[in-house]
Amino acid sequence: MSDMVTKKAIVKQVQGITLAARSDSNHWVIMDGPGTFGGSDAGPRPKELLLFALGGCTGSDVISILQKKRVPFEGFEIHLTGEVREEHPQVFTHIHVEYVFYGNGIDPSSVERAIEMSTTKYCAVSAMLKASVAITHSYRIEPSAVLGSDKGKVKQK
Repeated sequence: MSDMVTKKAIVKQVQGITLAARSDSNHWVIMDGPGTFGGSDAGPRPKELLLFALGGCTGSDVISILQKKRVPFEGFEIHLTGEVREEHPQVFTHIHVEYVFYGNGIDPSSVERAIEMSTTKYCAVSAMLKASVAITHSYRIEPSAVLGSDKGKVKQK
């Protein structure tokens, strides 16, 4: 039997539906809604934080794996798109994760393996979400000259 680790968080009302949250790492995050819903529009919506968490989790895995394999790249982005159903609860029904690598001479097979390792073994956020939402992935490799642009071929996985 493995040991369990307990994580704790606290969420406090700031004003209206503006909320501040803090967890064991002692960092605060503001969450909010639009003014039409009683918010101040001072922060991301809680559901947006799920996309941030998924991108941050898999992104840190992929970066770490590629660095350990000594795969050179000059930049990296993840573009996440979540489809939400119209009826309540308005849950994500599909999330697409596009990994974008910038650099010259990046080996596609190393990128594919890093993404596979993250999505099937290491990323806890992905593991939790995929039980209730379809998650798809794609990647593209762009030359250094287009760092930060949205041009390029998409490879579906």
